[in-house]
Amino acid sequence: MAGAQFIVQADGGSRGNPGPAGYGAVVLDARTGEILAEAAEYIGRATNNVAEYKGLIAGLKAAHALDPDARILVEMDSKLVVEQMSGRWKIKHPDMQPLAAEARGIAARGKVEYQWIPREKNKEADRLANEAMDAGKQGRQWEPKPRAAAPVAAAAVDEPLPAAPAPRAGWAGPADLGAPTTLVLLRHGETPLTPLRQFSGSTGSDPGLSEKGVWQAERTAEALAARGTVQAVVSSPMLRTRQTAEAVARRLGLDVRIEEGLRELDFGDWEGLTYAEVLERHPDDLNAFFGSAKAKPTGSAESLTTLTHRAGQARDKILARYPGKTVLVVSHVSPIKSLVRLALGAPPDAVHRMELSAASLCAVQYYSDGNASLRLLNDTSHLR
Repeated sequence: MAGAQFIVQADGGSRGNPGPAGYGAVVLDARTGEILAEAAEYIGRATNNVAEYKGLIAGLKAAHALDPDARILVEMDSKLVVEQMSGRWKIKHPDMQPLAAEARGIAARGKVEYQWIPREKNKEADRLANEAMDAGKQGRQWEPKPRAAAPVAAAAVDEPLPAAPAPRAGWAGPADLGAPTTLVLLRHGETPLTPLRQFSGSTGSDPGLSEKGVWQAERTAEALAARGTVQAVVSSPMLRTRQTAEAVARRLGLDVRIEEGLRELDFGDWEGLTYAEVLERHPDDLNAFFGSAKAKPTGSAESLTTLTHRAGQARDKILARYPGKTVLVVSHVSPIKSLVRLALGAPPDAVHRMELSAASLCAVQYYSDGNASLRLLNDTSHLR
């Protein structure tokens, strides 16, 4: 098989991250799309990233066993692994460094290229990884099943390996509409006012993150870096959001762009007061605020209607600036709830029926036909 060209598709998964984990890999003949080898294994408790790297290593070893001189195109839906193995991202995590070194040592330098593919094009490797995890749950290791070869898209025999396409969001959308623009909406971490449930808007004391808030920001940064899909970071100008955004941006090697329209609502005379204090001092205004999106907090120049308008304008600027990309948007309770409400086409009072925890993540995808899809709401799993 001298001079062969292989496609290695690899994947890994963890049911818990970290949790019970497994990987899968297939080796394809790049000329015909025939599956030449399969590999899968349950690896016990591990993270998604460790499982993905082990899947890559297994796929490269299988290809090397078939032909040590083959040229290999590795296709994976993990942008993190692809970018790190391509040399564009640094490998900082100590668990990843030896795995990456092992992968590099399997095939000769210059023989392997890496390309990101959407998850739906990595079905075979994903299937094997899940089979491996299922087997582990039953107390056994994965065993291959007899199956017919299934052709897949392949490179021509004398053509160079295909170049990587433009990155697409980790929250994948319908292919026929092109790559959606994904806004990952992150509420800032806790401030000293957060646990006291005090109103903290755009005209108050502008508090920074508390010690817990800094921890939340770092945990969020770690989780987003592991996912490897964020390509830009945009933040409200408030101190608490900038500090949260900068923690993530540092981990990802990105800059923070400030967008004024993402700032919190002006709570006027309610700034720094608890709900109970506002109810005692301004009961009529508080009831009006919860009854109508056009009502303003006492002494404020803004209503939720006004805020929704400027948050929508900020959203449109971001969508225009980063088409087809995944953008982390660091903001506050009111703007994020308003953007979620708009994506759902829900009535204005829906914002009062959403929970949004400190350092929680939401995700909305925006498609070329003008539609939007809510993919995630108030996710705090990265903080556990």
